[in-house]
Amino acid sequence: MDPLIRFKDAHVKGIIPDKIYDLVVERFPIVVAGINRIEKASGIKYPVAYVEPSLVLSSPNLNSYEFGILFARTIPVVFDDKFQVVIQISAPLVAYGLKGTIHAILAHEFLHFLELMRKISKMELLSDEISGNLFENVYTDETRLFEPRVVFKDRTLLNHITKKFPSGFRDYKLEDKVMKFWADKNLPKSNISLDSNNVKLSAESLSKIQLVPEFVSKIEQLEEKSSKIRQKRLY
Repeated sequence: MDPLIRFKDAHVKGIIPDKIYDLVVERFPIVVAGINRIEKASGIKYPVAYVEPSLVLSSPNLNSYEFGILFARTIPVVFDDKFQVVIQISAPLVAYGLKGTIHAILAHEFLHFLELMRKISKMELLSDEISGNLFENVYTDETRLFEPRVVFKDRTLLNHITKKFPSGFRDYKLEDKVMKFWADKNLPKSNISLDSNNVKLSAESLSKIQLVPEFVSKIEQLEEKSSKIRQKRLY
């Protein structure tokens, strides 16, 4: 799958102007380098990723004035009874994000991917809950993810993650750029409710998912090491 296929299609249809198209295509190698870096630092293959040709905005509900920018999302997909995890990367992030920011967000979504696969391996997804409040959702996000220093053997990458995600991602300069050069130019936007960003799979769908034993073992090791680090923080 060409990770730029949806973006290229939007350009062909005239939805994405030439200037933005050229900018994203020119900067996309930063994303590729980030994915390669994460795979090398973790020893785990990165899931399928693609560039979403819109600015993705989230809110507690579709009628709310409170919103946040989702620069990337981890999305589980079941198609023809086959399960796959896809990382959606917003075009504005590729266009305006600094290298360190892009890599940090890619790494953060990779942690979401690992958490999702952990839940699937233990059949925990049916009871998963998500908060409708942006702040609460950030807090839940931080308490669930694997410890980055356990997953990634890359000091610079870890520094990027620590700086960008002390308590949920915020990059005011990037957000200002995106609002000025994307949102205010009436480029494509997608609005979603946080409730629609939830993951629920049927027991039947879960039972059909086959995970490689070595991968499950790796996740269990990372989970155990992450748990030990968190216990040390408490005592």
